Amino acid sequence: MLGRKQEFNLKLNQIVDSALLALSFWLAYALRSAAARWFGWLPIPEIDRFYWQMMVLVPFTPIVLESLGFYSHVLQKSPLRSFSQAVKGLVIMVLVTSVISTFGRQTAESRAVLLIFPFLAVPAILIREAIASVRLRQLVQSGVLRERVVFAGPPADVDKLIESLPSGQIAELEIVAKIDISTAPVEDLVILLHEKNVERVIFAAGRVHLSRIEEAVNACELEGVEAWLWAGFIQTSIARPTFDAMGGKPMLVFRCTPEISWALFVKAMIDKAGATLMLVAALPFLIFAWIGIRLASPGPAIFSQMRCGRHGKPFRMFKFRTMCTDAEQKKAQLMQHNQMSGPVFKVAHDPRIFPFGRFLRKYSIDELPQLINILTGDMSLVGPRPLPVDEVANIADAAHRRRLSVKPGLTCLWQISGRNEIKDFDQWVALDLEYIDNWSLWLDIRILLRTVPAVIMGSGAR
Repeated sequence: MLGRKQEFNLKLNQIVDSALLALSFWLAYALRSAAARWFGWLPIPEIDRFYWQMMVLVPFTPIVLESLGFYSHVLQKSPLRSFSQAVKGLVIMVLVTSVISTFGRQTAESRAVLLIFPFLAVPAILIREAIASVRLRQLVQSGVLRERVVFAGPPADVDKLIESLPSGQIAELEIVAKIDISTAPVEDLVILLHEKNVERVIFAAGRVHLSRIEEAVNACELEGVEAWLWAGFIQTSIARPTFDAMGGKPMLVFRCTPEISWALFVKAMIDKAGATLMLVAALPFLIFAWIGIRLASPGPAIFSQMRCGRHGKPFRMFKFRTMCTDAEQKKAQLMQHNQMSGPVFKVAHDPRIFPFGRFLRKYSIDELPQLINILTGDMSLVGPRPLPVDEVANIADAAHRRRLSVKPGLTCLWQISGRNEIKDFDQWVALDLEYIDNWSLWLDIRILLRTVPAVIMGSGAR
């Protein structure tokens, strides 16, 4: 299925899943209520107290599942893949709702409903998907869903495009003809549209003059037949092509960062809620660090420095001070001992760090003030670590600047991969680009979970 059909089926599946999620939540509530009667557990509030949780889980869970690819390539996916995507989506939403519940001071008895919910919801949506995939496979095999299409373009380009399409996609197409529009007149394409009852023309015309493509597309427009143009004539290794509009004009957009989506909206919500919770939970550590610094070293407890944010926009980043107050002046004297390649400055056993500051660094307590930067929107919980403005200015490889294409974070792949044990700036950047190119909410959660033991153990910190 392509285009509007695919979009319609996606929305239909999401509506059905929303209904199943609502039913699963109601059953989770009923089971928890029954347990109170059967086993003498503490009773829980009436179900109307849980409606707000349903308003979060029911509409937003299908959106998160879509961002994880749950509704894509249904015929090609393995059951294990579907199970993994469903579990990830439900875990993300239950975590988000649990955070909100904590702010709402929900009792432990009430939160038990959230723990039961995914054990009912995951099987429900997987059964729905299994039924839908069986039905879809039957319709494809019977030819009901197969679309009659014409591929237009030089034979080499057409064959390359067809070979690149997944087998499941090809199974949904009935290729009634191929035509080389670089040599054949547009009238031949129009005759094919009439004779073959074509529903769609797919242009693979990388080496065809744009005026020829325009003429062929206009012919399809007059016939009321959809025309699809393969953007393979522009070769990019990273950027993903999408379509958008500006002032009513169609635009072919190449993005190499995550596209604006509900998943990014959820990420922003997690940033705000998570930073607020962490600030409250870390209050004793903040007081401890503040007092310890003032006793251990003369000068302010908070150190601020201009760092580069998204797209290189400078912002003031906050940390607990772990060095002597004239550390910046002494940096030039230590430059010959720099252990990092590239523009970054790192020195083992840096003499500017006072003993208590070294302790704060070992357990990343010095980074806690950056939670304020997250609340102000300059940083995220997860993202490439922000570099000082002067270090970014010294980046020689233009490809390294792509790490600035997303909002910087409190933790990242580099942070959980040994931190200061990595001395090659290229390796550091490679980890950041790996994060950007493979970003998902689930990846953020995995990094956050792995950060906890890394911080507790002080892995790679100095």
